Amino acid sequence: MFEKVNSKVVKVDVAQAGGVVGRTGAMLFYTGQVQFSPHQIPGAGGGMGGGGLIRMAGAMMAGEHERTMLARGNGSVHYGFAGLEVHVVQMQPGAVLRVEASRLLANTAGLQASVVSVASSGGGGGGGLMGALRGAAAGVATGQGMFTTQLSGQGSAVLLAHGGFLELQVGGPNPVVVDPQAFVAAYGNVQTELKAAMSWRDAVGRGSGEAMQLHCHGQGVVYVQASEEKL
Repeated sequence: MFEKVNSKVVKVDVAQAGGVVGRTGAMLFYTGQVQFSPHQIPGAGGGMGGGGLIRMAGAMMAGEHERTMLARGNGSVHYGFAGLEVHVVQMQPGAVLRVEASRLLANTAGLQASVVSVASSGGGGGGGLMGALRGAAAGVATGQGMFTTQLSGQGSAVLLAHGGFLELQVGGPNPVVVDPQAFVAAYGNVQTELKAAMSWRDAVGRGSGEAMQLHCHGQGVVYVQASEEKL
């Protein structure tokens, strides 16, 4: 659905895509009759219940939630953000894309979206309140958000990165271990888990992302940016 204009801009026919959810401020220009309205990923907000409190804590501690806009109508929209590199992921049935909220530029509106904890995304254990709290602590230590946006279904999504993308195949006997600050997204049947690479006492004061590592295993692709710079 999305077509790369160059390394930093994509365009999309909104009607053909069935609507597009884009990061607020990412629309560069459009032609035709296109309407924009505020949009929220299910689970990104929440009330004062247990889940709402966890999501609120994540947003306050990590500040990772990005506001989005829904584009509908008949026309072509061009998207880009801060001169960052873009990469289009074509979603296949049964596959899941987990992407850091700040590294998601846009996606077709037909994809099912939710918010999951990065403490142990896609795997057993690490869920619930304790998993979310572990994710919060890890997010603070690494600079990575507490939550990850999860997309599934048929459609496409556009990723953002500093300095270009590396596509790492996951599927061997050993996990792919990534610096959380360089992690962009995981596609396929990929489970991610944040682990401490050194003791908390050793990590304090170093300010290094290597104190925490993101272990990726399963089957699929992990996208890594060629930088540890935050978006």
